[in-house]
Amino acid sequence: MLEIQLALVLVLCMGIGVQALENGLARTPPMGWLAWQRFRCNTDCVNDPHNCISEALFMQMADIIVNEGYRDLGYDILSLDDCWLARTRDSRGRLQPDFNRFPSGIAALGDYMHKRGLKFGIYEDYGNFTCAGYPGILGYLQIDAQTFAEWGVDYVKLDGCYSLPTDMDQEYTEATNMSLISAFLKLIQKVFLLLLLWAFEVVVLMGACT
Repeated sequence: MLEIQLALVLVLCMGIGVQALENGLARTPPMGWLAWQRFRCNTDCVNDPHNCISEALFMQMADIIVNEGYRDLGYDILSLDDCWLARTRDSRGRLQPDFNRFPSGIAALGDYMHKRGLKFGIYEDYGNFTCAGYPGILGYLQIDAQTFAEWGVDYVKLDGCYSLPTDMDQEYTEATNMSLISAFLKLIQKVFLLLLLWAFEVVVLMGACT
């Protein structure tokens, strides 16, 4: 059986460079399982089917979290990380999974989590591309929020990789605008948003901690 690696996040210098909404969410730290530390961007389901980023992997992890008692201890979030996407958006400009690895679609995977009492998380990037080169959210904020809402997403991790130089001003202006982020969250309704701005916020935090 695969060993679960639970990552506990320690927030240092709390209050410096941190923005939050008073909406009743995340009164305790979000606890659960993210795929990145263990599986990274392994998309080779032909040669490595048991360790590739796929719906089968996340369904298996959901069952382990429930059956081994982690959910009952409060570890109730199971989140996709990078590399779940197809390389292009669909004909309507919407995000879509790699259907070779997620043949049932993302909404069905979310339903699988919810039926087991888990919250369903997803990864995207506030740039032109994700860290692994998949489609980013920049320029598609509203349509992606609507897509996440339709999929039943409870938790969104927004990374901060790969903005084209011509779009960086737009990215960091938008991403630090709390009224815009609030509008994004209203489209999805009750969702927890983790926003990582590597080129700006993390530098500020690290500099303030030294």
